Amino acid sequence: MELTELKNGIEDLKSRIAKIRDCLDIPAKQTEKQNIEEQLSRPGFWDNQDSAKAVVSKLSALKAMIEPVLEAEKKSAGLAELFDMAVGENDQQALAEVEKDLAELGKKCAQIELTGLLSGPDDMKDCFFSIHAGAGGTESCDWANMLLRMYTRFFQQNKFDYEELDLTPGEEAGLRSITLKVSGPFAFGKLSCETGVHRLVRISPFDSNKRRHTSFAAVDCLPETEDVDIVIEEEDLKIDFYRAGGAGGQHVNKTSSAVRIAHIPTGIVVQCQNDRSQHRNKAEAMKMLKSRLYMLEQQKRDAELNKIYGSKGEIAWSNQIRSYVLQPYQLVKDHRTDFQTGNVNAVLDGDIEDFIDSYLQYRAEKKHKKIV
Repeated sequence: MELTELKNGIEDLKSRIAKIRDCLDIPAKQTEKQNIEEQLSRPGFWDNQDSAKAVVSKLSALKAMIEPVLEAEKKSAGLAELFDMAVGENDQQALAEVEKDLAELGKKCAQIELTGLLSGPDDMKDCFFSIHAGAGGTESCDWANMLLRMYTRFFQQNKFDYEELDLTPGEEAGLRSITLKVSGPFAFGKLSCETGVHRLVRISPFDSNKRRHTSFAAVDCLPETEDVDIVIEEEDLKIDFYRAGGAGGQHVNKTSSAVRIAHIPTGIVVQCQNDRSQHRNKAEAMKMLKSRLYMLEQQKRDAELNKIYGSKGEIAWSNQIRSYVLQPYQLVKDHRTDFQTGNVNAVLDGDIEDFIDSYLQYRAEKKHKKIV
């Protein structure tokens, strides 16, 4: 790369970072971060663990947005200084290093810009994440279990914390449904991109004739809504307590600690059985119910959100957002964005970041077109 081209590249990058800073309104977020950090040191802050965790989660999300921008600013300034020094001393090795670092910083800026697409009111929040087996019987229960493995690996790669709230095992293999609580920076913003029906095509391990089968499973994602005002009348609830099922835990099948809550006016049903405490299971189930009612209200006010979060219909043909084909060829394709890869094993090992990024870009472009 010629000196003029390299210098222009550095200036363009600095300008790009400045635009990102303005777009994300970093000064305002720094002020918000400082206010939250002051909250943490106040007496009694940790008395309410649930609200404290929500505040800490928001702080983590703010740091995840602020720190990469500040780091990029610092590195771009350092690059400019190194370039000037290398030119003055005619140091070709240093110039090669500047060129390499410029390319790497450009890639990091692209990632920061994608984070900027997570600007929705709920994107920073923790979430309730569910997987449900669909058409296909045992095949789909096994597929739901494969998806659980894929997502938990993705959680680990992104340093998301997760805990199981409810699990219904499959009759012969896998699982019929599972609900997790996922915590981490932009947990809802990222995982909401996965909402929809996922289709698997493979040679069935359960078919002695080794025939090709198609299986379906649905993914759902709801933001945790501690800070919204949702009034739930006691008379609108039907609450059942039952013995927890499944393996593990001293409370399983011994006490009626599991909780199922039905909201009569809407027909929404939630349940939780992860804790031996009936009280804590009920509190977690109420959070899920509150989140579902919140999203229901959002759907009524916003047709676009209804398309994203609304009823997915039958968990079967024509409703899928993504296909995972293992036979007769190998391909994972997102039907919303047309993004695809032949590295199926990497995807099933949790490498889904590119799919999420492509959908964030698609969603932003779609929103822009709608505004224009």
